[in-house]
Amino acid sequence: MVDMEKIDKYSMDIEQAEKDKLREIFPQCFVEGKLDIDKLLNLCGEYIDNDFEKYKFEWKGKADCYKIAGQRSTGTLRPCPDESVDFENTKNMYIEGDNLEVLKLLQNSYYGKIKMIYIDPPYNTGNDFVYEDDFKDPMAKYKEVTQQTTKSNPETMGRFHTNWLNMMYPRLRLASNLLREDGVIFISIDDNEEHNIRKLCDEVFGEENFVSKFIWINNERGRSIDKYISNTNDFILMYAKSIDALAINFKRESGEHLLQEYNMKDEISYYKKGDPLFNNNSKFNIETRPNLVYSIYINKNTNEKKCIDEKYKGANGLWILPQENKLGDDWIKVIPPLRNTNNLIGCWRWGITKFMAENEQELILEQQNSGKYMFFSKNRLTGDNEKLSKYKNIIQNITSSSATTEVVNLLGGKYFDHPKPVNLIKILVDIGASNNDIILDFFSGSATTAHAVMQLNAEDGGNRQFICVQLPELCDEKSEAFKAGYCNICEIGKERIRRAGKKIHGQASGQLSLEEKQPLDIGFKVLKLDTSNLAKWDSTPTEDENTLAQRLFTMNDTVKIDRNDLDVVYEVMLKLGIPLDYKVIPMEINDKKAYSIGEDCLVLVCLDFGKDGIMPEDIEAMCEYLPAKIVSSESAFKDDTALSNAYYILKDKDIEMQLL
Repeated sequence: MVDMEKIDKYSMDIEQAEKDKLREIFPQCFVEGKLDIDKLLNLCGEYIDNDFEKYKFEWKGKADCYKIAGQRSTGTLRPCPDESVDFENTKNMYIEGDNLEVLKLLQNSYYGKIKMIYIDPPYNTGNDFVYEDDFKDPMAKYKEVTQQTTKSNPETMGRFHTNWLNMMYPRLRLASNLLREDGVIFISIDDNEEHNIRKLCDEVFGEENFVSKFIWINNERGRSIDKYISNTNDFILMYAKSIDALAINFKRESGEHLLQEYNMKDEISYYKKGDPLFNNNSKFNIETRPNLVYSIYINKNTNEKKCIDEKYKGANGLWILPQENKLGDDWIKVIPPLRNTNNLIGCWRWGITKFMAENEQELILEQQNSGKYMFFSKNRLTGDNEKLSKYKNIIQNITSSSATTEVVNLLGGKYFDHPKPVNLIKILVDIGASNNDIILDFFSGSATTAHAVMQLNAEDGGNRQFICVQLPELCDEKSEAFKAGYCNICEIGKERIRRAGKKIHGQASGQLSLEEKQPLDIGFKVLKLDTSNLAKWDSTPTEDENTLAQRLFTMNDTVKIDRNDLDVVYEVMLKLGIPLDYKVIPMEINDKKAYSIGEDCLVLVCLDFGKDGIMPEDIEAMCEYLPAKIVSSESAFKDDTALSNAYYILKDKDIEMQLL
């Protein structure tokens, strides 16, 4: 019998992936397959000094956080077409489940592919739900949590902060893997844990990748319940995956009023006079930036420009820039002005090379009242007559109460406490993601992120995708939500997306012409965390006699009796690292039901035994679709001979086969 490759039943081995990266760069630091940390430190110029008083952020359970983040999952995400909207075509995802396990399962398919993450985690105010992860049996813990009333993390607990840190740390580590190199994460938080989340992010993302702390003024009148000082704001931390690769967007403003201010025009765009060419920061001068100090000469008759480095060092060791015009009366000389603050010559913002390349198009020469000349930059509108400016770290005129009103108006009742406003998330998405990017929210709550992404796409014609993850926390039986028929938070979130999508689609229909209109994706696939669909892969510990009996009964079966083909296809996608927005197309090959993953048949999955199992002629027929890979079950073949025949047929056609 041939030895055919089998699909790994576990989620991505993150720890091994990190080791492989290190081994590629520092192979000499691995001895018998194990990392020699002392060698690695020595190579980097860090020598062991046994100094135990180093600055570090520690708490009880931190070591276990690493293990929990690195522990591989055997779970899966089961598709639920009946609860979805436009399941077959949408690229949006709504995932019900413990976000720790879900983040592990997403590693293969979305590693380094997410442009922006936004999360609104529990603020740990004493009433928030924070549960302790179970290293030994995470899936059983998840099942337990979703079948009982959630518990808060009261301040009276001795491990109040510790519990919260142990929950957040592994999730942030897994989330960082999903971000693209130019990606960014936003985290909403208040005073309770702002200091701790900052330290966590410094450790996970790197202190150097901190971008900003937004101050969101969400209650201008102040909170009356605050004991001493009436607080008006929350915070939103912003970290980059890599600050050197970070790509964010500028704020855009448009309108006829701009043309009154930007009232000059050249062949490029409308513009107005901007900042002077000299650097206005007193720290930058002839002593600190001598390379940016030079004389600019302009010929009065021909407008020819020359840059001459005329400075020299005086007897006292300080730089001197001559004032006299060395080229004569036909030339205008322009030099950086003398600073009153320190009596030093200033410097230019541009070097000589940049000046000579861009001055004709991007600078204005102007004679001032003093008779001296100065260059000013052209402050431009874009080609679409839009003004671009940096976002500020103060967010105003968006209140918390407006978010509550949004949800009440949409759902008809106050079914969710403390949702985030759509306009707030729209601003963050506008900063962190462009038109075709993926936005992840793994503390989805009331699904504001999904709502905001759809709304923004409708407004600017974008094709952003959302992936929302939410634990199905049970609603209190006394709550308005429960009385209205919502048994858990996920039911509220899904209904909000359905209603928001319909409303947005109706509004968008009249906004753009048919030529301008992009297909607006207001759908979403619902997927739910569960144990593996494959009987032989389900290693979840259990003491339940009925479960044990069922496993024994189905030992020779590949797929559990309560699961279907689509469940298995999506598990195959997760394990093979195929994004979950790929189309799954049912097809029939000979008398066998099969599924094409991707419209170009990237992978072909066949689980149908038929009467005689998968035969050589079935394999030949499958090959006509030119898949890169065929996936099936070993038990789908009549015998070892049929399996061997399939192997050699596929090998001859250079098509890979993997078995479940």
